[in-house]
Amino acid sequence: MAKIAEAVQKARTAGKQRNFTQSIDLVINLREIDLSKPENRINEEIVLPHGRGRDIKVAVIADGELALQAQKAGADLVITRKEIEEYAKDKKKLKQIANVHKFFVAQTDIMPLVGKHFGPVLGPRGKMPKPVPSNIAIVPLLERLKKTVRLQLKERPILHVVIGNEKMDNEKIAENVEAVLARLEMALDKGKNQIGSVYIKSTMGSPVKLDIR
Repeated sequence: MAKIAEAVQKARTAGKQRNFTQSIDLVINLREIDLSKPENRINEEIVLPHGRGRDIKVAVIADGELALQAQKAGADLVITRKEIEEYAKDKKKLKQIANVHKFFVAQTDIMPLVGKHFGPVLGPRGKMPKPVPSNIAIVPLLERLKKTVRLQLKERPILHVVIGNEKMDNEKIAENVEAVLARLEMALDKGKNQIGSVYIKSTMGSPVKLDIR
């Protein structure tokens, strides 16, 4: 982990200081992976041990007690069953919501309605809601989602994921990096052998290569 923490420190100084808090990102180049095969298009969610370092928005689609609990828990948006069709009529607003919110959660028995009205907008963005029972403990779920990042491969064999921000300790960011790499190795057929190169960088800084061998 010391090697990763050292690379994080180098990434902090590989660019000018900015008047905003920069993210620290992990960039991973893969090799020997055929993305024409759907099964090779990685789509993994990882809960970072020390969080993303940035707040993200989570929307909850629910009724009754779950909707009330979601509001009390500080969900960024709560949509009830009655409101689904209203949102669906305003495609521009729905697209804005889809772009702003990172994750969506929906009460299981509402999912068919959500799929019908929200699916065409959320589906292509990879943001279809996670179905949950009406009696779920919503607080820990929201806390976990706000620490979650997604590893997603599309047309190119490159993964880009937020692993923290420049105000976080190097060691905590390093542990986040370890969590991402461990999960990625499990998702790849040949594990670490398919990882070509790894870089750590700040938002506006130059990338610093991380030796993972």
